[in-house]
Amino acid sequence: MITLKNVTLRRSAKVLLDGATVTLNPGEKVGLVGRNGAGKSSLFALLNGGLHEDAGEYYIPAQWRMGQVAQDMPETDQSATDFVIEGDTVLLAAREEVTASEATEDYDRMAHAYTGLHDAGEYDAPSRAQALILGLGFKTSELENPVNSFSGGWRMRLQLARALMCPSDLLLLDEPTNHLDLDALVWLEAWLKKYEGTMLVISHDREFLDAVTNVTLHIDAGKLVRYGGNYSKFEDLRSEQMALQQGAYAKQQDKIAHLQKFIARFKAKASKAKQAQSRVKALDRMEKIAPLLSEADFTFEFKEPANLPNPMLSMSGISVGYPAPADAPEGTPPTIIVRNISKSVLAGQRIGILGANGQGKSTLVKTIARDLAILDGEITEGKGLNIGYFAQQELDVLRPADNPLEHMIRLVKDMTAGGKIAGQATREQDLRSFLGTFNFGGDMVKQAVGSMSGGEKARLVLCMLVWQRPNLLLMDEPTNHLDLATREALSMALNEFEGTVMLVSHDRALLRAVCDEFWMVSRGGVEPFDGDLDDYQRYLLDEAKRQREEAKEAAKPSNSKKAVVEAPIILAKAGSAAPVSQKTKRDIQQVEDRLAQLNKEGGELESKLATNPHPTEIAEAGKRLKAINEELQQLEDRWLTLTS
Repeated sequence: MITLKNVTLRRSAKVLLDGATVTLNPGEKVGLVGRNGAGKSSLFALLNGGLHEDAGEYYIPAQWRMGQVAQDMPETDQSATDFVIEGDTVLLAAREEVTASEATEDYDRMAHAYTGLHDAGEYDAPSRAQALILGLGFKTSELENPVNSFSGGWRMRLQLARALMCPSDLLLLDEPTNHLDLDALVWLEAWLKKYEGTMLVISHDREFLDAVTNVTLHIDAGKLVRYGGNYSKFEDLRSEQMALQQGAYAKQQDKIAHLQKFIARFKAKASKAKQAQSRVKALDRMEKIAPLLSEADFTFEFKEPANLPNPMLSMSGISVGYPAPADAPEGTPPTIIVRNISKSVLAGQRIGILGANGQGKSTLVKTIARDLAILDGEITEGKGLNIGYFAQQELDVLRPADNPLEHMIRLVKDMTAGGKIAGQATREQDLRSFLGTFNFGGDMVKQAVGSMSGGEKARLVLCMLVWQRPNLLLMDEPTNHLDLATREALSMALNEFEGTVMLVSHDRALLRAVCDEFWMVSRGGVEPFDGDLDDYQRYLLDEAKRQREEAKEAAKPSNSKKAVVEAPIILAKAGSAAPVSQKTKRDIQQVEDRLAQLNKEGGELESKLATNPHPTEIAEAGKRLKAINEELQQLEDRWLTLTS
């Protein structure tokens, strides 16, 4: 077990843990929660040896193997599969021992080395690695792509897969969902539920924490407090404590009264029914989370829109995607991602946009936001439509050298030039005051954005969005850098918003709280999704399972080689291959014959190893299997060259 007894931990002059005491038992799944800056990542650093306690006693079993996600961006030309396989430290050690033993004449050592290699899973390592890679959202065609060919977010997914590949007794996960879409997140949950070791996870996704943890460890004021149960159970217990200790509900009473008045007035009015229903949701959650919000850095609300066109916009047979690159040959067609969309967006709708990774959710939102031109069809906008757009990359387009006040001044100039100012105060002092409501007060007004945390940058983007007074909010993964309390504040603000919301998010708590209906982007089209988020999760898990089984089957030594041997027959039946010379046909046949021989010999050797033969025979069989695998790889490359 892991024990901390009266532990003090400092970072410079700041005391993060002050006499903290807690015990974590083997096999427990622990959610580590607390406000930003409370010391969650520092506690991880203590556990992995990066920091040492300043006082007290700390114990972790010396024999425990630890798995964690490396935070550095990988730079390598290795294939994605090979990179993830190297996360299996037990397998790497077994490979090194085989190499070392082969340099000796010690057949007993070689026998043990090859037995260890077999036990470490050498022959199913590719299938295990590829199941992880596919589960985290990669395509089958990307399994052998170089790591450096992927963007930063996808490389961090590979780091996560590499950590999961590592056999471990203790798994430390610091914000593992940050770079994941909903489909990959649901798969990760299912994987972690089966993990048999002890796990500590830091996350700002409440449903993820609820799904994978059974203990919650709260860092507050330098203390560690253990709660039995997942995050929702912790939240209930914490709310009760706070309500008793400090009357936290009093701060929310005026807003609750306001919501109740709105509901009573408009619930029976058809034109306001959806808004009234959203207020019912908001009221229900407010009663529960008021104490949590009283600890939040800030709460906010969207201003009432100046007008509400209905419909907000209409899409008639539109296709969305990307134009041909500027350096593409003349006449290169655009890349269409989703086509023939005919839908209207009405005043007051709360639409959640679902779809597996790469299906076109963000592309659709970008097109509605006017960031991308439509490739076909027509979009008709309602008079007075004012779009507020929170893009996934919004934090990246903030100017690092500029401060929050400069961002607001530039926003005023841009909106004035576009004729979109609708009664907002625009004097510098007014802008300073408005920034203050988002906790950008004092020196922070003049602090360079580049020196701010991800959460502070996200808060600035929200500030700018609220100031624009939109009537249609397009939100594409707005919670990536928000802590739990700020996510709750966003959820409340969206539920109170008078306009229309279209939301793409992997935060299911936000989707459940805000959205009344769902659109499914899939197979090049957009259709209503009749089920709820639980139905959607089951769909995603079924898809992930199917992909894993396909990858596992394809990567089995016997089956994968058989697939290579049979491939020419399949291509010949398809009739799509280019004509080949008689010599090339003979070369292909020779390669296929040799592949068949090697597969047969490899199968016989594996069967022999299963009978526990003499150490000398084990060593010889292991060496021969290694040589067979190397020759098979060369022959496969040769076959691909001949048949391409």
